[in-house]
Amino acid sequence: MLNCQGIQTIETERLILRRFSYSDAFDMLKYWINDPLVQFMYSEPIYVNNQEVSELLNQYISSYEKIDYYRWAIILKETNECLGQIAFFLVDNKNHFSEIEYCISRTFQKKGLATEATKAVMKFGFENVNFHKIQICHKENNIASQKVIEKCGFKYEGTLRDFFYHDGKYLDRLYYSLLKEEWSLLC
Repeated sequence: MLNCQGIQTIETERLILRRFSYSDAFDMLKYWINDPLVQFMYSEPIYVNNQEVSELLNQYISSYEKIDYYRWAIILKETNECLGQIAFFLVDNKNHFSEIEYCISRTFQKKGLATEATKAVMKFGFENVNFHKIQICHKENNIASQKVIEKCGFKYEGTLRDFFYHDGKYLDRLYYSLLKEEWSLLC
């Protein structure tokens, strides 16, 4: 049985994972939400102005009322800037699993920050929410995300062939998961 309790702030060595606030809009536009490559790899639309970001933040912030809504702003402690996001975007209460999604500004990629955030969210999901399984995926051409997933100990499950269509080409979606019992062995 899941122990859905809503989002809580998580602190790691270099990051604070917290609820989004309207004050994050500037950093979101500066670092990631209007970057076509980041948003493509993350499979999300590009947001180009304050109004669009405010509308998205309205959705995020109003959703925090739900006890099974988990979306964190990724804040770099050193600068207090929002450099991305991470979420359990799919929570299956009946089958006790969730799926993680994340994105990080290209400025902050290849520094281990996505791995740090993902491991912290996994710990929260297994220990606090009591997920039996956490799954995660990436587009076939997103090698950086694949490396994060592997560093976090996820096990490859399979490929959904030709899942995405972009610029006249189909791309596969690769799925991974980790069971709670497997995660406890990694700790």
